[in-house]
Amino acid sequence: MITLKEVTSKKELKTFVKFPFSLFQGNPYWVPPIIKDEMETFDKTKNPVFENAEAWFFLAYRENKLVGRIAAIINWLEVKEQGLKKMRFGWCDFVDDQEVFKAMIDKVLEIGKSYKLDYMEGPVGFSNLDKVGVLTEGFDHIGTMITWYNHPYYQKHYEQYGFMKEKGYLENKFVFANAKPEFFAKANLLVKKRYGLREMNFTKSADIMPWVDKMFDLFNASYASLSSFVKITDVQKEYFKKKYISFINPEYIKFVVDKENNLVSFAIVMPSFSKALQKARGKLFPFGIFHLLNARKNSKDVTFYLIGIHPDYQNKGVTAIVFNEFHKTFTENGIINCIRTPELEDNTAIFQMWKHFKPVTHKKRQTFRKDL
Repeated sequence: MITLKEVTSKKELKTFVKFPFSLFQGNPYWVPPIIKDEMETFDKTKNPVFENAEAWFFLAYRENKLVGRIAAIINWLEVKEQGLKKMRFGWCDFVDDQEVFKAMIDKVLEIGKSYKLDYMEGPVGFSNLDKVGVLTEGFDHIGTMITWYNHPYYQKHYEQYGFMKEKGYLENKFVFANAKPEFFAKANLLVKKRYGLREMNFTKSADIMPWVDKMFDLFNASYASLSSFVKITDVQKEYFKKKYISFINPEYIKFVVDKENNLVSFAIVMPSFSKALQKARGKLFPFGIFHLLNARKNSKDVTFYLIGIHPDYQNKGVTAIVFNEFHKTFTENGIINCIRTPELEDNTAIFQMWKHFKPVTHKKRQTFRKDL
């Protein structure tokens, strides 16, 4: 018999966060989160997403042994402003047992019905900046700090329960040597001249901070047309500004502005922290912080985190400016591999943007949907 317990204390929340550490113990491809950061993500007094969202966290037990966890989420911006009566769920991990999976999903379904929602989708987070999807291919590739990893049996349990595929995502990577300047150097000059644009590079995080709100506004404008996009609120901007921007290498943030200094495009790249996080084992202290700082400075692999282009400038070659600047920075830093975050498989524009660099799809993932 499976018993579900709702998380109501900090101790239980820590148990929720640490469950994957035992589930994936010894797996060379799983990348653990920093426990403290994960705890803050679920802290309703610290994460501003809870101003517009509700979440319930559950632990699944069989004979007093922890066998699963799941978060049930309602994003009220999505439900009320977009009219999507969706029950979200995420952080869904479990042993290879359909009874365990069913008990957890039944609880999500129960909550969704009680709020008169129409369907559920997962695994997803609170918003578009959270992790997404069940890994369906690429189990023998190391994960990233911004994706979930899972065992191959997960997909089977979703399908046995009656879930259908909702969205597909592809993860691609390419060797930096494939990013040859002839693909963008000339276009970079032509686009800048034609539209009166210029690049902005940074060496200090403090110089980026005055631009961050504009960057998130542009992010909202860039991705508004994508399915299930939930905008970043003003309070969330402040939260992400404090939590992330100061930790990203300033030289890995690129802006493009017009003659009036209006932000036209931005791109954020991060060093790969995967190996460092594996060494840290969920803890910053005493040694985890040193592994992360070393990766921040010396990693030869980078992850393209976000690229945003104002709708008025999409399909006008602005990415050539961004690529030209990153090419100079990556060459200076001796970068070898470029990894892209999950991208919707039907986002043809993004794949056109990268096609010259001979990308390889090394992972696939998807979300699942079921009507309530």
